[in-house]
Amino acid sequence: MKQFASLIKKLDSTNKTTLKVNALSKYFEQAQPKDKVWTIAILSHRRPPRPVNTRLMREWASELAKIPLWLFEESYHIVGDLAETIALIIPPSEESSEKSLHQFLDEIIRLKIRSDQEKKEYLFENWLSLNYYERFVFTKLITGSFRIGVSQKLMTRALAKATQIDEDILAYKLMGNWNPAKTSFKRLVLEENKSDYLSKPYPFYLAYAIENAPEDLGPVQEWAAEHKWDGIRSQVIIRESELFVWSRGEELVTDKYPEFDAFTEVIPDGTVLDGEILPFPNGEIGTFKDLQTRIGRKNISKKLLEKIPCILKVYDILEWKGEDIRQRSFKERIQILENLYHQVKNLNIPLHLSKTISFSSWEAAAQERDRSRKVKSEGLMLKRWDSPYLIGRKKGDWWKWKVDPLTIDAVLTYAMRGHGRRSNLFTDYTFGLWDKEKKELVTFAKAYSGLTDAEFRKVDAWIKKNTLERFGPVRSVTPHHVFEIAFEGIAESKRHKSGVATRFPRILRWRKDKKIEEANTLEDLKALIP
Repeated sequence: MKQFASLIKKLDSTNKTTLKVNALSKYFEQAQPKDKVWTIAILSHRRPPRPVNTRLMREWASELAKIPLWLFEESYHIVGDLAETIALIIPPSEESSEKSLHQFLDEIIRLKIRSDQEKKEYLFENWLSLNYYERFVFTKLITGSFRIGVSQKLMTRALAKATQIDEDILAYKLMGNWNPAKTSFKRLVLEENKSDYLSKPYPFYLAYAIENAPEDLGPVQEWAAEHKWDGIRSQVIIRESELFVWSRGEELVTDKYPEFDAFTEVIPDGTVLDGEILPFPNGEIGTFKDLQTRIGRKNISKKLLEKIPCILKVYDILEWKGEDIRQRSFKERIQILENLYHQVKNLNIPLHLSKTISFSSWEAAAQERDRSRKVKSEGLMLKRWDSPYLIGRKKGDWWKWKVDPLTIDAVLTYAMRGHGRRSNLFTDYTFGLWDKEKKELVTFAKAYSGLTDAEFRKVDAWIKKNTLERFGPVRSVTPHHVFEIAFEGIAESKRHKSGVATRFPRILRWRKDKKIEEANTLEDLKALIP
């Protein structure tokens, strides 16, 4: 643990990529093999389940620190991070543990089934026997919240430097459903195990949002376009008559989409498809809200399958008849994909082709983009015809060209402190719209991004002077300020007081020119529902 805590401290103390890569690389050269595996797991979001309720952790930490819980909670809201708050508030210790990282994680995994009293004793023992930074890291491992500004790509680069194994090969090795408690560093990283590759997806190729005018990309004839669908990015794998469905977050979700089992009967072995899982109620593309009814269910009932069936809207093929074809041009891959689709399209399987579109001018492309909401998409994807399928987020060959967001003017009604560097400011806001009949503001969305640091400080100062009521960390404020709120999608919702759910709301601008009486109404918002 001492070595791992020292690594996290180095990573947390710099924003320079080179220093982070060097620190990680040195760690991978020196750490115990089991600790290396767990470090890879932690930095690629394979953390053990949280064994202790965070409410209990807050209560026990305040008890150990001999302070009232309300004071701990106030401190927590100021600091903005539970592990850091606990590390700061518990009496300091100069001791240090000799236990390794993997020994701690083995204990944490076993802790889940123990009684609350045993959990409390375990936390007290370790909180009091670790120095500040080790205590901070230990608590991070317990909570499962481990964000330290290190991406999986950066971690993979450091591992490649330490092992002299090609970065792309490592990215592929680390994909899939491996368990850090049951595998070794040798097996995971150093060995070639062909049997492990049966279910493995490929690293996803990701696009950046277009930065300038599309004309700056060059002649339109060099580019293909397709609609950007609002679903779950996934890879569907058929190998040795078995089906595997992976989400972009490297989660194996095969059992969530039993309708895809039909693929194994008609699609050749050795096929990997890249596409979007979309809800398809009543024979047409549904909303992301429809899809959420499938995402959150452990068991997919026959009734739910009938109500919200899903399709795979496929737009690329990465493996064909057992051959990795990612280095072929996009044009070649699409030709293979289209040939496959035309062979199976009449066989009643939930596979739909995302049409590839060519344009004679960028003006024609813009017109197609303007149709996006009519066809239930978020805009266009632009892909260079000669581009290979790369790894991770790259600039140059693939771009997202999304439609302009929907917007509405709303009134600030509630505020809460932010997190991290904004934990001492009120930056998380709730907004309301007018209910014409009741002549009152009804909350409809929360947002915490879109203003400059200077604007956040001004709003924060105003909130502190214009608080009406306090509800724990939340304050209601005098209705006074209007903000333009942008969002990507909108749908009816029985869960929200407004009757409407918005997708990805954020602040577009502070409307200092508007009085609250000029803010929009719920009727205005509902009129945006397609």
